[in-house]
Amino acid sequence: MSIPTTHPFDFDPTYGMQLEELLAVEPPEAPAGFDDFWKARYLKALAVDPQPVLRRSKITHADWHVLDLVYISTSSFRIGGWLILPRKGEVRRGLVVGHGYGGRDRPDFDLPVEETAVLFPCCRGLSLSARPPISQNPSWHVLHDIDKPGSYVIGGCVEDLWLAVSTLVALYPWVSGHIGYSGISFGGGLGAMAIAYDPRIDRGHLALPTFGDQPLRLTLPTVGSAQSVQAYHKKHPDVLETLRFYDAATAASRIKVPMLTAVALFDPSVAPPCQFAVANALPKFNEIFILDAGHFDYPGSAKQEAVLRDKIGQFFRVP
Repeated sequence: MSIPTTHPFDFDPTYGMQLEELLAVEPPEAPAGFDDFWKARYLKALAVDPQPVLRRSKITHADWHVLDLVYISTSSFRIGGWLILPRKGEVRRGLVVGHGYGGRDRPDFDLPVEETAVLFPCCRGLSLSARPPISQNPSWHVLHDIDKPGSYVIGGCVEDLWLAVSTLVALYPWVSGHIGYSGISFGGGLGAMAIAYDPRIDRGHLALPTFGDQPLRLTLPTVGSAQSVQAYHKKHPDVLETLRFYDAATAASRIKVPMLTAVALFDPSVAPPCQFAVANALPKFNEIFILDAGHFDYPGSAKQEAVLRDKIGQFFRVP
């Protein structure tokens, strides 16, 4: 293990917790109506026709056909992204890939998957799906409509992922039942909420997932989007009632499909105990992969990432 010992932060990104303590973190209790809230949103999203439009992208790659993609999400929100298709073999599986809070400017061609149609959506308000009045700055995006539980932007972003699944099913009906999800950080937290209520997703990989244990997330110093939520909470303490409905750890406890979760012992942007709250909430047959650090360069990171990459390849292997 090579957990960073020197860093520029005025707080300890391990929060003084060892692995044993992190593995003991439990998800918070669900607010009344949590499941009904998300099931209703899912049914609403399922009724939307994504109307995907594809065109050849200016981006090219030796192993993948690259297509620019636009589809329609809830509230008629236009979502931009990319679809990549293997040059070799047939499409036998689908994969939706979420992004971090930095957004996405191109597909990730390093995914260790084969015979898979891979969809890279940009969630509403970010990158190719930018639209006023939603800010592209993570510190402001995370606050958009936070005072309105039913229309908080994070819920819309989860719906964007469900419509990404609908898009894959519309384009390749035979992959239905064989669609996975992979997301990091922002995309990891959204993924927990999306997978919990979408039976069309058959497995998921979440790395450094955010939005876990919202009551705890409000109390731990951070440099991530949680910092602006904490500042808002100081002036509007009742916002916790909204946040409890957008808790990735609470949602994770509802997931019933195979999961591979990568969580860090040191992370200045997404507090490790909040990451572990998500991982620990999953049924115990799922695998938790431990990284020394997240959102921070450290010695040995390339080696750990290579091992994780191999695991991801095996996890999403076409049966």
